Amino acid sequence: MRVRKLCPKGHVFYKTPGCSSCPRCEAGRKPAHGFLAGLAAPARRALEGAGLTTLAKLAKLAKKSEAQVMELHGMGPNAMTKLRASLEKDGLSFRKN
Repeated sequence: MRVRKLCPKGHVFYKTPGCSSCPRCEAGRKPAHGFLAGLAAPARRALEGAGLTTLAKLAKLAKKSEAQVMELHGMGPNAMTKLRASLEKDGLSFRKN
């Protein structure tokens, strides 16, 4: 069931009751380049919430296991594939379990 909502900026949108993110505002927040640009909004928000917003911070992410990263709400198989590729591009990888 979709509900009519209004974001703080005045955009009208329809989402399920539990979701409050405005699609227009989210589209404006999407980075134009970098590893976050290729991720879907839920995965991007999960990484931003964990403070992992730059390639330097992505290197710190590589010290964690994939299972720990998958525990972040919003991370899925597609996002993990893209993160692995970004890490490999910089010669990094997730910690082995």
